[in-house]
Amino acid sequence: MGHHPLSRDLPVEPEAATLLFIDVQNFNTHRNGGEYVGMDPDEFTARFGYFFETIERETLPNMVRLQEACRRRRIEVMYTVIENLTKDGRDRSLDYKITGFSVPRGSWDGKVFDAIRPEEDEIILPKTSSSVFISTQIDYVLRNLGTRYLIVSGFLTDQCVESAIRDACDLGYLVTMVTDACATLSEERHGRTLATIKGYCRQVTTQEFLAELGESARDSQG
Repeated sequence: MGHHPLSRDLPVEPEAATLLFIDVQNFNTHRNGGEYVGMDPDEFTARFGYFFETIERETLPNMVRLQEACRRRRIEVMYTVIENLTKDGRDRSLDYKITGFSVPRGSWDGKVFDAIRPEEDEIILPKTSSSVFISTQIDYVLRNLGTRYLIVSGFLTDQCVESAIRDACDLGYLVTMVTDACATLSEERHGRTLATIKGYCRQVTTQEFLAELGESARDSQG
């Protein structure tokens, strides 16, 4: 019998790890993104005020720190974005059609948010389902890369992030969720998901993860 880990609470091995940013894109991360076009300002504030205040103050800066640290350690950095394979969205999932999510192929809305702009040779996977494992070939790609440890950051904690973590766990990856590099529309929803998916991943803060990579001294100077 082969050896297997007896715990999820293991530090990542950089040479076998991938950092995955989920749906950090103009469509939902930019205040002028397609998800909010035509929305009344009062409705925008009521529905999304907490989200933008949180991501601009905490989540996006933490994502930048994660991205920089992983690049320094030669950990693969990968992105998934909500984006159709077509202009008219006929290929979208039924769920996205019902929800009204349509990000045309090649559009500004489908681009990764500029704060964590991908480098030239980093992988971006367009998806049209909640879980990236359903509508993309990410499992195939991760296995080709030799990935055993998946580090997850993105939006929304209780939707696409949670779906990816559950699927990655079931497919045999050791998942690390960076809790303050994920966000959703309320503190209550974020906390509820962290409690719900504890059994599928280990949960660390950005600072804890950077310290694990030996980045804490450099990080505090920067």
